[in-house]
Amino acid sequence: MASAATYPVDGGMAGKIAHYTVKKQDTLYSIARRFDVGIVAISAANPGVGTWLPKAGTVLTIPTEYVLPLAARKGIVVDLSGLRLFYYPDPQTVVTFPMGIGMKGWQTPTGETTVVRKEAHPVWIVPASIRKEKPEIKPVFPPGPDNPLGQYALHLGWAGYLIHGTNMPYGIGRRSSHGCMRLYPEDIEVLFKAVQTGTPVTVIDRAYELGWEGNRLFLQVTPSQEQTDEIASHEKFVIHDIPDVYGDVHQLAGAGAKIDWAAVRAAVMWRTGIPVVVATRKSAPPQQTER
Repeated sequence: MASAATYPVDGGMAGKIAHYTVKKQDTLYSIARRFDVGIVAISAANPGVGTWLPKAGTVLTIPTEYVLPLAARKGIVVDLSGLRLFYYPDPQTVVTFPMGIGMKGWQTPTGETTVVRKEAHPVWIVPASIRKEKPEIKPVFPPGPDNPLGQYALHLGWAGYLIHGTNMPYGIGRRSSHGCMRLYPEDIEVLFKAVQTGTPVTVIDRAYELGWEGNRLFLQVTPSQEQTDEIASHEKFVIHDIPDVYGDVHQLAGAGAKIDWAAVRAAVMWRTGIPVVVATRKSAPPQQTER
């Protein structure tokens, strides 16, 4: 998995923020794919930058640092609000990919399941529910460049739900599917070769995560699923508070920590998806394996 975004697990964090200077003919879509991030993630991290015509010379923040999701660190963990998949080949290593998820009315479910079957060069038999919505669609897509499943598919224990590739990479990093989870073609190939049948899959939907790195507590706030749609359509979103985050910060910071409440409020308001320090303490907490 040398070509994938593979990181050692460091407490509650993984990865590192990168930067990139826009060149002529770049789009946010092309830059996002180059750095293996999703379109909404790169847009949220760089508010005000045009999707199709970013100004040459603009220095972008590439959101490639992550607070690891609140879930057991084994198998596959899908973070719907973060629009990312995390794969733990072992407890000390995480591999992460951007993904597309179910659109409004076709939401990807949350919960726990497993990989029950692996299929290379899949045939897509279009479900009746989709044919009802799109009567013009042909009922079967054989393997090939027109197949929406791409070249690889992982069938889950939830009937009708898959983790698969795509023939439309512009849909990665946004709500774009009928409930399945899509990866860039190069990413699904890596994941397909790495996982086995029986691999556990946990799907969560949390707009924020908290994690320690040394003596610093980080908060990462991503757009909600609804705000994701707003960013994809209008490059901006309506601001909403997250009341639960304040109590969680206070609890996880613990006694004696210095909390920066202004940083908490700003993270919740702007939802850039970039982890920010919201508390510090003099002595580091015990190594964090999962919360």
